[in-house]
Amino acid sequence: MFKDKTARELNQARRDLFRNLRRNIRSETVLRAMEQVPRELFVPEESRHQAYLNMPLGIGEGQTISQPYIVAAMSEALELRGDERALEVGTGSGYQAAVLSRLLPRGHLYTVERVPSLAAQAKTLLSRQCYRNVTAELAGDTLGAAQHAPFDAIIVTAASPKLAEELVSQLKVGGRLVIPVGSRNEQELIQARRTEEGISLRWLGPCRFVPLIGKAAFSEE
Repeated sequence: MFKDKTARELNQARRDLFRNLRRNIRSETVLRAMEQVPRELFVPEESRHQAYLNMPLGIGEGQTISQPYIVAAMSEALELRGDERALEVGTGSGYQAAVLSRLLPRGHLYTVERVPSLAAQAKTLLSRQCYRNVTAELAGDTLGAAQHAPFDAIIVTAASPKLAEELVSQLKVGGRLVIPVGSRNEQELIQARRTEEGISLRWLGPCRFVPLIGKAAFSEE
C-alpha cells in the first residue's frame, strides 16, 4: 500500500512538472525525451520522492543533478537534429546524458566526468538502462574530449569563469556550445555558435551551477 501511494505521488509530481515546463519550453521533442527518462533513478534513493520537483538535487561529492527546467532549456539550446556527434562535460549522475541519448537516436554522445566515483556510477547506470549511443569516460587533464572531436554540439553542466576556447576549438563550423559563464556564485547561460567568421553568442538567462574545476576553469582552492 505504501509503495503504491508513493508511486502515485511520484507520477502526479511528474505530470505536474511537465505541465509546468510546457509553459516555458517550446521544443516538444526535448520534453518528450525528458518524459522518457526516469529522473528518480538518477538521484540518491533518499531523494527519489523529490525527483520531479523543479529543483536541483544533491548527488554526492558536492555535485548536483540540474533543475529540470535548466536541463530542458540547455537541451533545447543545443538545437539537435538527432544525428549529431555531441559532448557533455560533467556527467554527474548521468541524467542529462540520458536525455541527450533520447535526442540523438541516430547520433552519439560522449560524456566526461572528473569525479571518479560519479563517473563509475553514471557509466554503470547508463549501461544498465541500455543507452547504447552514449560513451561515458573519466575526464582527462584537458577540458573536453579532443580525442573524439570535432563535435556538432557541446554542453557543459558546470560553471566556467569564461567562454572556454578549448571547447570552442572542438566544435565543427556550425556547432553549438551551451555553457554557464560567470562567477562561482552566479552565471549566465550562453549559446556560442562557431561560424566561418568566428563565434556568435546568444544569452539565454541567469543560472547557477557548481563550478567547473581544472585547467581553463576555476582553481580547486
